[in-house]
Amino acid sequence: LNCDPSSIRDFDLQLCDVQPSQIGGLNGEFVLSGRLDNLASCYCSLAALIEATTEEKLKKEKGIRALLHFDHEEVGSASTTGAGGSLTDEFVDRVTSAFGNGDADALATARRKSFLVSADMAHAVHPNYADKHEPGHKPKFGDGVVIKHNANQRYSTDAITSFMFKEIGERRMIKSQEFVVRSDLGCGSTIGPILSTRSGIRTVDVGMPQLSMHSIREMCGTEDTALCVEHFRAVYEDFFEMDEKMIVDGSIGQLCRPCDRFESLPS
Repeated sequence: LNCDPSSIRDFDLQLCDVQPSQIGGLNGEFVLSGRLDNLASCYCSLAALIEATTEEKLKKEKGIRALLHFDHEEVGSASTTGAGGSLTDEFVDRVTSAFGNGDADALATARRKSFLVSADMAHAVHPNYADKHEPGHKPKFGDGVVIKHNANQRYSTDAITSFMFKEIGERRMIKSQEFVVRSDLGCGSTIGPILSTRSGIRTVDVGMPQLSMHSIREMCGTEDTALCVEHFRAVYEDFFEMDEKMIVDGSIGQLCRPCDRFESLPS
């Protein structure tokens, strides 16, 4: 720190692996690194936002593109810098106030028109423990971002948000895969349920598949990293246009406007 030790009054201390990350595998197909969970998601989301945020791409943008990275997810998120803090609410409130032109319903409308991607790494199927996964839900390297489902709301994904995330990818030929934990095993959670409950924003839980989660050295796929950046970039660029046209239970978009296809016309 280039300072006198006596000038340090207090500090936070964390121990971590200092070995540099490596690309491994016969064909360079693996990323070997500490703390992939969840720095890999942070990298992919930031790279996607940077690629999606150019002057040309923002000319016709109808919404606000944002990225939030939080601390303390592994210990409950209950901190001022965690997802359980007030940062998200304050951010949405302040942005809406800046663009709401005094509209009393602007904040509520903004929440209902928004879409949140909760990104946290997913468990790929391990060849030595394949029985720990449901037969039809075995995330594999190279098959794209994993969409996570859980009936007990450990993940915030529902039918609508899952469809939206998949559809945005499919329109660009980006593959994805889905995961449901084996019914007789416990299920971890993410910040998705915390944020969706606090904000009321539609949320999908996703993540890149990886092995050795929470080990000092973790592993994921290089192809999945590229697919993740591409998929997140597609969400930034295509969501608002698709949402305006999406029909759900007879209503189009998130303003519950009547749709000519379903509404009753006067005789």
